[in-house]
Amino acid sequence: MSAHWQNGWHATLPLLLAREWDLLIIGGGITGAGILLEASRRGLKALLVEQRDFAWGTSSRSSKLVHGGLRYLKEGRFGLTRESVHERDALLAAAEGLVEPQSFAFGDYVGRKPGRKTFLLGLAIYDFMAGKRERHYVDGDAFAMMTPNAARAGLQGGMLYTDAKTDDARLVLRVLREAQSHGGVAINYMAARELLRSGATVNGAVLLDGRNKATHEVRARVVINATGAWADGLRAQAGGAPRLRPLRGSHLVLPAWRLPLAQAVSLMHPVDGRPVFAYPWEGITLVGTTDVDHGGGLASEAAITRAELDYLMAALHAQFPQLALTESDVIATFAGVRPVIDSGAGDPSKASRDHAVWLEDGLLSVTGGKLTTFRVIALDALRHAMPRLAGWRDDLAPCAVFAPSPALVAPLRPAVVRRLRGRYGAHAQALIDAARPGELETIPGTESLWAELRWAARSEAVQHLEDLLLRRTRLGLQLRGGGVRHLARIRAICQRELEWDDARWIASEAAYLALWQAHYGLPGSQA
Repeated sequence: MSAHWQNGWHATLPLLLAREWDLLIIGGGITGAGILLEASRRGLKALLVEQRDFAWGTSSRSSKLVHGGLRYLKEGRFGLTRESVHERDALLAAAEGLVEPQSFAFGDYVGRKPGRKTFLLGLAIYDFMAGKRERHYVDGDAFAMMTPNAARAGLQGGMLYTDAKTDDARLVLRVLREAQSHGGVAINYMAARELLRSGATVNGAVLLDGRNKATHEVRARVVINATGAWADGLRAQAGGAPRLRPLRGSHLVLPAWRLPLAQAVSLMHPVDGRPVFAYPWEGITLVGTTDVDHGGGLASEAAITRAELDYLMAALHAQFPQLALTESDVIATFAGVRPVIDSGAGDPSKASRDHAVWLEDGLLSVTGGKLTTFRVIALDALRHAMPRLAGWRDDLAPCAVFAPSPALVAPLRPAVVRRLRGRYGAHAQALIDAARPGELETIPGTESLWAELRWAARSEAVQHLEDLLLRRTRLGLQLRGGGVRHLARIRAICQRELEWDDARWIASEAAYLALWQAHYGLPGSQA
């Protein structure tokens, strides 16, 4: 199959799905994408299917941080932190322009926890695990200069450290593209409706094509459930009891000019002491996150609640009082549901962030964990699958995360070239070559190029406008009203590439705007 998801590829699906597969991976978030990559590069015939769009669930709604888990140190979880730091550094080395360093500043205020000594001890351990040493404390004047809008009352100084950030949805797409280059196959809008068995053992699934409602039976030597927060639903078909505690994390997006930050600012919430952050991301300022039990069900998209909005605004008022921020400053909101293993902890923030792998009637379920450690999770899943893959052996040592990106020929600033190489890898030059006049310019208020819209519409399996504006690009988060003012130009660029007639475009646009209002705007009266 072409690595391009070119228009017309859907006609070949029946023959494609009829192949004999080593792995059928259900779930198109970062966990499933990571398994597809690690399996495909090791010679396994692997198929991934996703019931909605790639990265539709948690993997496009995370806090977008690739971090070492500094807060896990106080819980004594040194192994998880060490693993995370190593994976963070591997991604920084392999995906420059997609995974980028992010400096953090944490104010040392009179009476605030954690205290200076405790925080600096944690940072010293962090440095030791990463094999580096950085300056971590500055006095109050220096901290105020670095974070000019931060509260000054009681300020004694500040702690500094470095982690990393990414565009989570683009990270998933980059991993899927890399998997395709090794022969992996990924199909979106293809739902697993029923597990198939040989005797008592799961060996396939009945798939429902969301495009034309056709059903397909697919068999594989191993079926992997990588559906994240949705994993209990598929596990129930294999007799598994519920093990997950879905937790919601909600975020605010503000214009960079309204909350200008040269670096991330981290703080403990004045009400409950939970960590909250604000940092520059993709031309805007991102604020998060909450950590509450998600009781709204998983069939529809999560959305921020009024209580969560108030909670995050209270954190902003405490840390940046002179800015007098209000709800009207919020461009967009988004909420994701984390696949957290239910450990029985009363406080959601104390629930385990480790991943877990379960084998039930031949169905291998892998869930939990963090965006940062997707490669570790994928290799662990393959380790558990190996006994069921007769004749296949591999030492499962970590490989380079991505193949090196080729140099680009384009009249672009070095920062833009780095960004395109990081996001699109081997396809970056083709994206540039496909651009029409004016499309290598940046879309106002973002760091995206108009050409990225054309490329996504042409070659990234876009089925709905929300795929294009919420995941292939992030315009729905970066622009007020979900980018409604730019829809005419977006249509001019993308409609022909998508091969949609006027009726389909109009319907998709209406559906997108309704979705944005309900799930990405300010909350209504929900509890």
